[in-house]
Formats: sequence, C-alpha cells, structure tokens
Amino acid sequence: QVQLVESGGGLVQAGGSLRLSCAASIGIFSIRSMGWYRQAPGKQRELVAGINSGGRTNYADFVKGRFTISRDNAKNTVYLQMNSLKSEDTAVYYCNTNPAAFSWGQGTQVTVSS
Repeated sequence: QVQLVESGGGLVQAGGSLRLSCAASIGIFSIRSMGWYRQAPGKQRELVAGINSGGRTNYADFVKGRFTISRDNAKNTVYLQMNSLKSEDTAVYYCNTNPAAFSWGQGTQVTVSS
C-alpha cells in the first residue's frame, strides 16, 4: 500500500525558513520523478517543484531562487527546503510522484505570517 507522509510544516514569520520532508513507501522510488505540490484555501493544487531520478530539478516561477527540492533514495524521502518565505506561500504542502499518480497524503500545513 502506497503511503506518502509529509512533515515539517509550521508557523513561521515572513522571511523565515522551513524544511519539509516526505517519506514515500513507493516501490522503486529511486527511478520515480517526485514533486512537491501545494494547495492554498480556495485554490487548486499546484506543482511547486519536481526532481527526476537523475536529480534534475524544476521549479515553479513563484519559488525559483527560494525553494530547493532534494531526495535521498536510500531513505525513500524527498525534501523541500523553503527560504525567504512569503505570506503567499501559506498552503498545505503535499508530495507525490510527478505527475501525481498516487492518492494524496494528509499534507503538512505551512503558515507564513507577515
């Protein structure tokens, strides 16, 4: 059974940092492209960052230069380092494959106060 367990969210002031983690019990994790997504209240879920099996990364324009996605295949874990956080980054953050192929986990809430 596939499980995606996100953690690391919290309340932070604007300009602060958080590091999110996602433990993924997905078969052959190392060859899968993974992504971090977010959903703000009243908005659709959107892709924030992706990383392929070779470590190549891509970012949405609104996080470029501030967020960094990485992965540890030995731990079946993907990370999202978020720096210079803005109030508009407030959302529930989720991980999944990229494109998303599995049921969503519970996500982790990130709240940025201005």
